Amino acid sequence: MKPSHSSSSTHLHLLILFLVLVLFVAAAAGDTTPTIFDTICGRNQTQDPEAFDVNFVTTMEMIFQNITESGFGAAVSGGANTVYGLGQCFGYLAPTSCQICYFQSRLKLPHCLPATDSRIYLDGCFLRYADHNVSADATDAYDTSVCGNASTNSSAFNDAATRLVANLTAGALNQTKFYQVGSASVAAGVSVYGMAQCWRSLNASGCRECLESARASAVKCLPATDGKALNAGCFVRYSTEPFYLAASSSGGGSSARRTIIVALTSVVAVLAVIGIIIIWKKMRSKDDLIDDLDGSGEYIRSISGSHLSFKYEDLRKATDNFNQINKLGQGGYGSVYKGVLSDGREIAVKRLFFTTRPWVDQFFNEVTLVSQVQHKNLVKLLGCSVEGPESLLVYEYLCNTSLDNFLFDSFKKNLLDWERRFEIIVGTAEGLSYLHSASEIRIIHRDIKASNILLDERFKPKIADFGLARNFMEDQSHLSTGLAGTFGYMAPEYIVHGQLTEKADIYSYGVLVLEIITGRKNHNSVASSDEGHSLMSLIWQHFNAKTVIELLDPCLQKRCPEEQALKVFQVGLLCAQASPNLRPPMWKVVELLNSESKELPLPSQPPFINVKGTSSKSNSSESPSVVTSSSKSPFSLNQISVSQLDAR
Repeated sequence: MKPSHSSSSTHLHLLILFLVLVLFVAAAAGDTTPTIFDTICGRNQTQDPEAFDVNFVTTMEMIFQNITESGFGAAVSGGANTVYGLGQCFGYLAPTSCQICYFQSRLKLPHCLPATDSRIYLDGCFLRYADHNVSADATDAYDTSVCGNASTNSSAFNDAATRLVANLTAGALNQTKFYQVGSASVAAGVSVYGMAQCWRSLNASGCRECLESARASAVKCLPATDGKALNAGCFVRYSTEPFYLAASSSGGGSSARRTIIVALTSVVAVLAVIGIIIIWKKMRSKDDLIDDLDGSGEYIRSISGSHLSFKYEDLRKATDNFNQINKLGQGGYGSVYKGVLSDGREIAVKRLFFTTRPWVDQFFNEVTLVSQVQHKNLVKLLGCSVEGPESLLVYEYLCNTSLDNFLFDSFKKNLLDWERRFEIIVGTAEGLSYLHSASEIRIIHRDIKASNILLDERFKPKIADFGLARNFMEDQSHLSTGLAGTFGYMAPEYIVHGQLTEKADIYSYGVLVLEIITGRKNHNSVASSDEGHSLMSLIWQHFNAKTVIELLDPCLQKRCPEEQALKVFQVGLLCAQASPNLRPPMWKVVELLNSESKELPLPSQPPFINVKGTSSKSNSSESPSVVTSSSKSPFSLNQISVSQLDAR
């Protein structure tokens, strides 16, 4: 940073540091991350990992739809390589905590793949998948127990814990949700707390069988002060800690007060530390100020001295102080504003605040990558500003904004005739082909979707938003990364394993092509799509019935060459195949689109097909299958942009 801007930058960094520390203190005091008790991976492995992975992703999504509403979810997906799943939050979790617990289990359980039957137990929830129906499983060979390290010599504690576990396992059978918690006093200031819960997929006899087995398993942990029985159909625990959030818990009030005291004390300490930092900052020399807190000083110096550097004040004036009237859109990494420079040039300014080091990395990643690539179908980076209180990217201005503003608007989509749509499909393919194989560095975009395809005054496409892009060396077959992108456009193998190749971009492109030709948004979530079918499922059904032309956007019916439209449908399906090895490289896609040949390879089945869910409760040993189109999720997965920066 330049000395003239050191004061505002210093204050910004101190504010960020303060907020980060307060959030850290709050997280430490509340400790909301659920503890993993055990992960059990089956011994058998699937013979078709790719197909199994696809069905795994669909099953996990459907479980989420139900567990969000009721704390329990069961689902099944696939014809061949069927994946059954079951998730249960413990009765003491609030709905938000239940979702957090589910996300944690969903993140960890794929580590067991390609095992065909695996489960995970957390402090608050249970999740399992298998290649067979597990909804009626009460006990099995994988049942186990987890005992705490601390122990007691008190026979009174052992007796109290034994009685409590017996009472709770008996009492849970009489509860509607097969859940019971309670506590017993052992001595002054010493109590034992416990819970017993069956999964809601079991009937009464199955629950009784499971709890009797779990009761015997849990008390075998004595004289340990904490014992847990982890069965196929239930969970039983006793502990000296009030682990559940019951109103009758004798330790609840004091625990809350301790949390508040710790948090307040820590915040005071943080304020004191910040005071020391302010004094220290004032004592530092101006030269030292260049080495900013986020460690990006070297990047900033190199950019400031290059042709890419813009003055912050010039950009602020160009956008009329980032006036909302000039706002073009909001993305996952910042807001974009239209600006006019003093020489009359129109520009697009992307406004980013540095809040964490990963966000700093996203900014410099985009500057580094985009400045090294030049292609007619890629948005041109004009420069950036790194000298003000926030960081700005400067791009060429494209007057027609993004493709989604036209494609999914019932009025504006009429401007996208067949010629324009075909040009957008081919131009996007050419831009991706350049990124994957023709540029000096191989780049995977990771977030190809309609909102990241910008249109110029002639509706020519340009790929934008390289914040998530990754480059890798020629001899690398893939990158192992954190999950990042937008659900609904993300390839199944990337969602499950986090291994990134060009094939992930090709899958996203295939989804985009099918959206462009149908004028419909892909709803990867069955629960939130019309008639219980995702766009992919609908197209695949019509393709097999040789009636896919019926899905052509009504705006294009009888206004485009049918043979060419059918070819585009087939190219889209080829790119969106479940198996990454079958997806054609982008240079081949360009060739197929531009070729006069009518012969194309037949696509194999795309992912997320043949999806059906199961009811959340049954009084019989077998849970009936039902279509989950009536479920109403708070969101559809294709609407979520994800950036998970820790490797999976």
